Amino acid sequence: MELTKLFKKNGIKLTDEQYAHFLEYYALIKEWNEKFNLTRITDESEVALKHFFDSVTVLKYIPEGSSVLDIGSGAGLPAIPISIMRKDCKVTMVEATGKKAEFLKTAVLELGLKARVENIRIEDFKEKAAFDVVTARAVAPLVTLAEYALPFVKVGGRFVAYKSVNAQIECEEAKKVIELLGGKLAKTDVFTLPDSDIMRAIVVVDKVKATPQGYPRGSGKPRSRPIV
Repeated sequence: MELTKLFKKNGIKLTDEQYAHFLEYYALIKEWNEKFNLTRITDESEVALKHFFDSVTVLKYIPEGSSVLDIGSGAGLPAIPISIMRKDCKVTMVEATGKKAEFLKTAVLELGLKARVENIRIEDFKEKAAFDVVTARAVAPLVTLAEYALPFVKVGGRFVAYKSVNAQIECEEAKKVIELLGGKLAKTDVFTLPDSDIMRAIVVVDKVKATPQGYPRGSGKPRSRPIV
């Protein structure tokens, strides 16, 4: 896997241990993908760029020593790459699907990562206002993600969402819920993945005040009845 060259070319240092972890992680993805669908992207070069490199673009938004919550972790992206690259951070993954949670627990154990996995719906997760950074990648529109994420961010922390080039439109749609739940849009960084025409955006929302009680709402309401 040409991961070291890809990372180095784009200013990201990768140690031998980190590289070995990524190789092992890739092997686990391929093995488990034969049992059930973790990801449709399995080609080595595509995984390196679209999953691993894409995941670590968020590292500059995560302060040293942060507690990180990743919502809807799925195959572990971005949570496992974050945990591989940042031993100073304590990562928690919330994943509702049992088989995916089992995969995540196996990956954490075999890679020896400083991370934990909770097999639970985010609406039922109890650790409100407990994390410095909350991340979410390819989970839902921002208007829904903001309700899922902001209740779990400490005041002074941040919510970081991976979005497409339509991020600005999503930010406008989510403005009301972000403000209601104690957030303030800090920035939206748009960029292209290297040697490709794939556009990405990182939306950063600062937590400036406490979230009112009762969020996120249960019964799937953030998805079916978003606050707009």
